Amino acid sequence: MKRPAIERIAINTGGGDAPGLNAVIRATVVAATQRGWECYGIRDGYNGLLEPKRFPDGGLIPLPKSAVRGITHLGGTILGTTNKGNPLKWPVKKGDGTVVETDRSDELMKAFRKNRIDALVAIGGDGSLSIANALAQKGLRVVGVPKTIDNDLDETVITFGFDTAVSFATSCIDRLHSTAEAHQRVMVVEVMGRYAGWIALNSGISGTADVILIPEIPYDIASVSRKIDARTKSGAKFSIVVVAEGAVPKGGARSVISKEVGRAERLGGIGEIVAKEIQEATGKETRCVVLGHLLRGGSPTTFDRLISLRFGAAAIRALEAGQSGVMVALDPPTVRYVPLAAATHRMKVVPLDCDTILTARDLGTCFGD
Repeated sequence: MKRPAIERIAINTGGGDAPGLNAVIRATVVAATQRGWECYGIRDGYNGLLEPKRFPDGGLIPLPKSAVRGITHLGGTILGTTNKGNPLKWPVKKGDGTVVETDRSDELMKAFRKNRIDALVAIGGDGSLSIANALAQKGLRVVGVPKTIDNDLDETVITFGFDTAVSFATSCIDRLHSTAEAHQRVMVVEVMGRYAGWIALNSGISGTADVILIPEIPYDIASVSRKIDARTKSGAKFSIVVVAEGAVPKGGARSVISKEVGRAERLGGIGEIVAKEIQEATGKETRCVVLGHLLRGGSPTTFDRLISLRFGAAAIRALEAGQSGVMVALDPPTVRYVPLAAATHRMKVVPLDCDTILTARDLGTCFGD
């Protein structure tokens, strides 16, 4: 059956912010406006529809072309974002103080209908796109755009935000070489990535790190220490260790800061743990630098700007073609459409036999195994 014509679409951004979000928003609005569609932005993921009274502007704002002029180069998102507003697992505090998760997706669908929204362009990572897939299953026309600095979404060669994060991390590692050598220290650099090691791997190799610890390869601190001792004996005055926040010691567990109802667990602290263990094992002065949210901020690189603009425009073409329940994905040299269910059913982790891992091993990089 032919779908009704689109007159009004909504755009939202969910999960952690990533460089390139505003570029996607601009491309989506401009491409949709050229087709005669009205565009609206949902504040803070889905919160603008579920809790409109929280927002002075009502939570659903019009997005004419003038509203997105000059935002391609800006970091962050003009719509706001959150990793707490999952409508499928909305946290509700009971009278006894306990917090339970409630499904508010039917309420959300009513809000879309009330505001006469014909389709949604959902920009986010695996969590946000899993929500988008659930809404598509309930009948909402949805096209997803893959966003995450972690690059852990399946079915797309790359996600926007990743290149900017890796570029900044590499620049930081470059800077640490000189101070590490000056003080003859070991510098441990903790980077984001959650359960996938793409940022640590790519920035570590590009920044010529001596040790790279990623979630996909459980590490033995003794192996790391042997690498550093070997460098010291060869005359090297310093070492650089890059650690993904989700790195796991052999037989151990991830370092978790906190876990709350309605949101993913917060990882962190592994850098300090590794730094302490290295200093105890080698006797070399060791310092830890946590890049953290610095990787999320700032202007997107040229690559991320371009892929963001391509993704936004492709999302509108997908809706125009009658697509729904799909994600736009980079399949060089084109952008294709893949089912949201396929893109979110598993995490894209670093394959242990990939060329990048093989290259690192040929360069003598230690992975702690």
